[in-house]
Amino acid sequence: MSFLLQKPVVAPRATLQRKATPVLGARVSPVKAFNGVKPTICGQPRLVQTALPKVVPQPAVQENVRPVVASASSDASKPAEKKHFLGVAPLTWAKVIPLSLMFFCILFNYTVLRSCKDVLIITAPGSGAEVIPFLKVLNLPVAVGFTLYYSALAGRLSREQLFYAVLLPFIVFFGLFALVVYPNKESLQPNAVCDLLASKLPEGFAGPIALLRNWAYVCFFMMAEIWGSVVISLLFWGTANQIMTVEEAGQFYPFFGMGANVSLVIAGRAIQYFSVVKDNLPAGVDGWGVALNGLMSMVVFSGACICGLYWALQNLVVPRMTPISADQMAGSKKKKKNKQKMSIGDSLKFLASSPYILDMATMVISFGICINLVEVTWKAKLKAQYPNPAEFSAFMGAFSEATGVFTLGMMMVGRIVLGKFGWGVTALATPTVLLVTAILFFALVLAGDVLKGPLAPFGITPLYAAVLVGALQNIFSRSSKYSLFDPCKEMAYIPLDPVMQAQGKAAIDVMGNLIGKSGGAAVQQTLIVLCGSLNNSTPYIGVLLTGIILAWMRSCVSLNTQFQAKYKEYKERAAAAQAAADAAKKDGPEKSA
Repeated sequence: MSFLLQKPVVAPRATLQRKATPVLGARVSPVKAFNGVKPTICGQPRLVQTALPKVVPQPAVQENVRPVVASASSDASKPAEKKHFLGVAPLTWAKVIPLSLMFFCILFNYTVLRSCKDVLIITAPGSGAEVIPFLKVLNLPVAVGFTLYYSALAGRLSREQLFYAVLLPFIVFFGLFALVVYPNKESLQPNAVCDLLASKLPEGFAGPIALLRNWAYVCFFMMAEIWGSVVISLLFWGTANQIMTVEEAGQFYPFFGMGANVSLVIAGRAIQYFSVVKDNLPAGVDGWGVALNGLMSMVVFSGACICGLYWALQNLVVPRMTPISADQMAGSKKKKKNKQKMSIGDSLKFLASSPYILDMATMVISFGICINLVEVTWKAKLKAQYPNPAEFSAFMGAFSEATGVFTLGMMMVGRIVLGKFGWGVTALATPTVLLVTAILFFALVLAGDVLKGPLAPFGITPLYAAVLVGALQNIFSRSSKYSLFDPCKEMAYIPLDPVMQAQGKAAIDVMGNLIGKSGGAAVQQTLIVLCGSLNNSTPYIGVLLTGIILAWMRSCVSLNTQFQAKYKEYKERAAAAQAAADAAKKDGPEKSA
């Protein structure tokens, strides 16, 4: 077969001439022969080289001529393989569409769970918005326990198995809560013990006693809180960062929230629908129980869709990825085999040694503290306006719907800002928006009595005005988070090496989020105790909020400088990997020939 590897006596394609006369007198159209119709040996047009003697084709030469014709055909069809839809490669669409659908389902569940947990806790007997700071503090040990659980599984399971092992317990819990726990809540609550404690202990222990009385609701609250930190930040964004490049992230991360915020609108509608279902039920039927059952059924179905979409990504898209992305998917697993397993303490020390990770942690923790400092005050006003669980839930549904609609518009703005002004300006936009809206909210809360007269002609009480302004502040804050803060934060992970990326996300997105929430709750507890009430602590909360946001802005400026340097290194590595892949593709056909 060595003669097959020798270069045929044929000039390059650009200098070839077709001999019009057939070899044995057969009339064969040269155009058909070059358009993919396989000619017979007797009718094959001869290809000869200019200024060389004519060569009568032999079987061996016939084998060598055929690749030249095939090459012309394959070159002609090559552009068809790289057709782009809307300027985006097919493989990129294959990654973006499933990720957008996953984010839709995840945030749908997050919206439903967030509304349900607030309704259960705030409207429970002996409870209220004042118990939320206690719950936020309890989130910290829960986060530590989950981090231990995640670290133990990460060393034993593949990435795909780890995803399912983390997600499925959430789905099972929420399904069982609606089917088993809530219908039997009266028998599960230690009412007698709590009544005894309430009669013996000072009034300041009312919050902890309420948590003990409603321990099942507390478990639901904790799982709903962890869903946002784990499923959104760790599972979804961890998957997206592994398969998306920096260029793709800059183009599509703002649009991931497009599908997600459509889910906010749909979830808000669903919550409102189930909240008014009590109007059509017979007397004596727990309308909120029926609503909870329907909402949790939707959560379980959405969770099954998340699993299916993730399976499709891992088995249908990842095998088609470019080498640098495929190496990222397997990089952390390979390095775990070659390196000793790090303990939780060693991991935190390793991350604390990096200014890059510290700045990212400051951003995440600051956001968590700021949101919680404002949100508890707003929910206290909300309960005073809507003490009934169904009415409270209906308002939260309308709030979620408005958040989704507003955030859809912010997504467009986010992409424009990110493309025109870059990472640094986009990252600073969120603390700026939060600072402005929070100051407005606190000013109106403190000046409620002054505004009572001017609001009277409009039929609005100061309490209702505070509820509306607080809702507007939360809508602004959440929309800027989804459209600006999250895309910038996730882009900052991409230039990191796989080990730093995986450990950084686990520490920042889980521990950082919950430290922010627990830290904000601890600050509020301290201020309430020192000032006597939540209303009296409001001015001090405003001052503290301003200082935290300024520290957040400083971290954004510092991280922007480091991100630009790492992004430059990342592009150089990506270009080298792509060049090696292209060279391997060119060498492949030659070796197979």
